[in-house]
Amino acid sequence: MSHIPSPAAADLCLSLAIRRALGLSLSGALLALPLTALAQDSATTTASEDSETMVVTATALKVATPPIETPRAVSQVGRDELDKRAVNSYDETFRYRSGVQAAPYGSDNGVDWFNIRGFSGENSTYQDGLRLFREGGYFWWVTEPFGLERVDLLKGPASILYGEAPPGGVVNAISKRPTEERQGLFEIQGGNKDHRQVGIDTSGPLAGTDNMRYRMVGLFREGDGELDYTDNQRVYLAPSLAVDLSEDTTVTFLASYMKDHGTPSKGFRPVDGSLETTEFGRIDRETNLGEPDYEHQEREQVSLGYELEHDIDDTWQFQQNLRYNRMDLLLRSLSPFTTLNADDRTVGRYLTYRDGSYDAFTVDNRLVGKWFTANTENTLLLGVDYQNFDVDYQNGDGTGTFTEIDVFEPEYGNYSPGSLQYDAEEKKEQIGVYIQDQLRLGDRWILLGGIRHDSASVESYSENPLANDYDESENQLSFSGGVMYLGDYGISPYLSYSESFSPQVGRGPDGQAYEPSEGEQWEAGVKYTPDWLDGYITAAVFDLKETNTLYTDDQFIQSQGGERHSQGFELEGVSYLTEKLQLTAAYTYLDITIEDPERGEFRAGLIPRHQASLWLDYGFEGGALHGLEIGAGARYVGESVNADPNRDDEVSSYTVYDAMASYEINSAWTAQVNVTNLTDKEYISGCDYWCYYGESRSVIGSLKYRW
Repeated sequence: MSHIPSPAAADLCLSLAIRRALGLSLSGALLALPLTALAQDSATTTASEDSETMVVTATALKVATPPIETPRAVSQVGRDELDKRAVNSYDETFRYRSGVQAAPYGSDNGVDWFNIRGFSGENSTYQDGLRLFREGGYFWWVTEPFGLERVDLLKGPASILYGEAPPGGVVNAISKRPTEERQGLFEIQGGNKDHRQVGIDTSGPLAGTDNMRYRMVGLFREGDGELDYTDNQRVYLAPSLAVDLSEDTTVTFLASYMKDHGTPSKGFRPVDGSLETTEFGRIDRETNLGEPDYEHQEREQVSLGYELEHDIDDTWQFQQNLRYNRMDLLLRSLSPFTTLNADDRTVGRYLTYRDGSYDAFTVDNRLVGKWFTANTENTLLLGVDYQNFDVDYQNGDGTGTFTEIDVFEPEYGNYSPGSLQYDAEEKKEQIGVYIQDQLRLGDRWILLGGIRHDSASVESYSENPLANDYDESENQLSFSGGVMYLGDYGISPYLSYSESFSPQVGRGPDGQAYEPSEGEQWEAGVKYTPDWLDGYITAAVFDLKETNTLYTDDQFIQSQGGERHSQGFELEGVSYLTEKLQLTAAYTYLDITIEDPERGEFRAGLIPRHQASLWLDYGFEGGALHGLEIGAGARYVGESVNADPNRDDEVSSYTVYDAMASYEINSAWTAQVNVTNLTDKEYISGCDYWCYYGESRSVIGSLKYRW
C-alpha cells in the first residue's frame, strides 16, 4: 500500500530574450552552468532514522525539502488522487484541501478559477517552477490535469523566490516526465453532458540507449458546458525526453501543445433572478444569456523548454529551468448586465471580444551549496531569474448590437455582430536576484532566511482614445524568514514571515499610475507526523495584509489606496486510519476585510468564512469484493456576501456530495465511475456584482488499461 506524502517576447524576439538571459547567467557568476528541474523533486528521500519515506518538493524553498521540514503551509495533490477523483478541470484540484476556494465563479469551460487565502489566484499559477502568464484580461494559460504528476500549493506571500506574485500563494504544477521503467496507460471516458475523452501516457527508456528516457502524453476531450448550447473540444500533446549527458549532468526537454475550440460557458447572472427571486421566479441554471451561434472561443498553446541539472562537486550543484510559451486566442463572449430591467425579466448584454497572441520567456538559474558538520546542515541557495511577457491583441469590446434578452424565455439570433476596433499591447519584464539560507541545527532546529531584489517594468499601449498609455518601472526588496522545531512524537511547530508584491497596470481616476500592491504575512503552525500513523496533520494560523489594494467604487471605477486583510485558521490531514481506510479532511476559517478611503472597513465579497471537506476511501482486499474501492466525500462552503457596495445580499451556505467506485478487473484493467454533486443540488457559489451557479451533477465512467 502506498504511503501518504507529507505536505509538503514579443517586441523582443525569442532569440534576443535568450541572449539576454544567457548574458545574465554568465555575467552574474552566480549561474554559469545549468540547473535542476523543479519537477524532478518528486523523487523520494529518507528523512531520518525515525521517519517514513516521504515525498520531497522544491516548490516551497526551491530546494528539494520534505514539506514536514518546511516552516510554511504547503499542500500537495498527487497523481493517484487526481485519478481517483477524475479531475478534468484544474480548479478542481484542491477541492479537498484547506485555504482554497475552488471554482468561485461556477463551472467555466474556458478558464480555471480559484482563490487562495481570500486572494485571487489568477496570477498564482506556475508549472515546473516557472510562471504561467495570465494577463491582458483574458489571455490566460490553461493547465491540463492529465499532463501532471502532482500539484503543489505554497500558501501565503512567495516573492522571495518567485518575484511578482499575489499574496495568497503559488500553485505549482509538476509535469509528467520520463521514467526509468517502461510503463503505459490507455484510458477512455464517457459521461453525461456528452463527455467523451481518450488519453494515452507511455514512458520508459529510449530503445537502443541506456542514457535516454522518453514520455508521450496525449489526450482528446469534448463535452458540453454548464449552459445550454455551449461546448468545448480539446487536443493535448506533451512529449518529453530526459538525457544523461554524463554522470553529473542531466537535461530534460519538456514540450506541450494544446488547442481548445468551442462555445464559452460563462455563468454570469444578475442578482435578481438568481440569488433573489422575482415575480417570475428564478433564472434556470442552464439558461444561456448570450448568443450561442455567435459566441466563440479558440485557444492554442505551445510550450518549449528544458530543465538542466549539473553536479559541480560534492558541495555545489547548478540548476537551470528555461521555457518559451506562446498563446493565440480568439474570444467572443456576451455577459448580461448586473441588474434586470424594470420589467424584472429582461437584461442588457455586453460583448467581450479579443483576437491576439502572446509570447513569454522565463528562465530561472540556481546555485545550491550544502555543507555538513557533526551537528549542522547548511543549504545555501543563490539565484537569478528573468521573465519577459508581451501580448498584442485587437479589442472589440462593446461593439455590435445585441438586443436585450428575456432571462426566462430567451430568444436568440436578433443581433448585429461586433467588430474589432483598435489594437492594444501590454509588456512585462522582470529580473530578480535572490539568496536563501537554510540551517539545520542537530536534529531539532531549522532556521530559514532569504532576501530578494527585483527590477520590474510594465508597459501598456492602446489605440483606444479613452485609455491612457502606461510605462512604469519599479524596484522591490523582499524578505522572508522562518524557524521550526522538530519535536518529539512527530510534533513540529513553526513560525514564519514572508512578503509579496504585485505590479498593477493602469492609472487611477486622478491619472496617476498605480503603485505595486504589497503583501506581508505572519504565520504560526504545527505539523504532526506520528510514527503510528501513515499520514500527516497540519494546522496554521496567519495574519496576511495587502496594501495599495485596488478596489472598485460605487461607480465601477478602479481606485487604489485600500488594504485587504486576511486572518485565518487552516486544518488539514491525509492519513490511512487502517490498511484499507483512508481519510482526507480539511477546514478553513477566513475573515477577509477591505478598507478603502471612501467606505471604511467592510467584509470582502465572494469569500466564505467557513469551508470544510471530508473524503473517505475504502479498498477491499480478499473475498468476493477483492479489487473494489469505494469513496465518498462532502464539501461544505459557508455563507458569503456580495462584493457590490450598493447591495447587502448574503449568499447561503451549501453542501455537496461526491462519490466514486473503482474495480480492478485484473492487473491491467480497471473500471471506475465518479459522480460530482451526487444529489444535483442547485446552489449559488458566490456573488461578485454578478452571481454564479455552482456546478451541476457530473457522472463520468472510465476504463483504464495499464502496462
